[in-house]
Amino acid sequence: MLGARDTIPMIIGAIPFGILFGALAISAGLSLIGTISMSLFVFAGSSQFVAATLLSQGVGVVVIVLTTLIVNVRHALYSASLAPYVGHLPQRWLLPLGFFLTDETFAVVIKRFSSGEMGDNNRWYYLGSALAMYGNWQVCTLIGIYAGGNLQGLSEWGLEFAMIVTFIGIVVPLITDRPMLATAIVAVAVGLLGRDLPHNLGLIVASLVAIAAGYSLETCMMSQQSAETDQ
Repeated sequence: MLGARDTIPMIIGAIPFGILFGALAISAGLSLIGTISMSLFVFAGSSQFVAATLLSQGVGVVVIVLTTLIVNVRHALYSASLAPYVGHLPQRWLLPLGFFLTDETFAVVIKRFSSGEMGDNNRWYYLGSALAMYGNWQVCTLIGIYAGGNLQGLSEWGLEFAMIVTFIGIVVPLITDRPMLATAIVAVAVGLLGRDLPHNLGLIVASLVAIAAGYSLETCMMSQQSAETDQ
């Protein structure tokens, strides 16, 4: 219950995004069952948008799978960060927790776990956050399906801006030291400079450069601290 409660602010930000997906998927030609099944069994907002768009364009399955894999590769970093807290759990826990991992749940649970407050209850806190997000996404998809068939121009309402605000809300609380701050600043700067690159490559370049900047600064700080300790 505590995990679900702490996720409420993220849920509020994700509501317009889920509604928009349901509406756009139906508008793109996906069937009712196909749209619902995608939310039930894929449960990845960005990838669902990409997959629905590519499906409507008649793109092959292999290309769709590879594209969504690239979009979701950030989850590998999320998982690595969570491993010290839940990696010891048996497969019956790791498999569902891996499936339910989202940007919002990661932001909520990593903040709680790193504080050291939960201990043996980490798994239940994680599950509470994940199930709250999952239930919200299913309900919003159904609302979007209905809205897509009854409201005109829903895709032009600017609902996608809610997800931008949500991601800002995810990132800002995690900026707790200089390497994280450097990563955020470099990502923004390079992303703006590379916004005109084709195929949104600016986002990928910004991510890679920002990670390198944050890692380099953290390495330098650790080396400096080690040198001071030796002295």
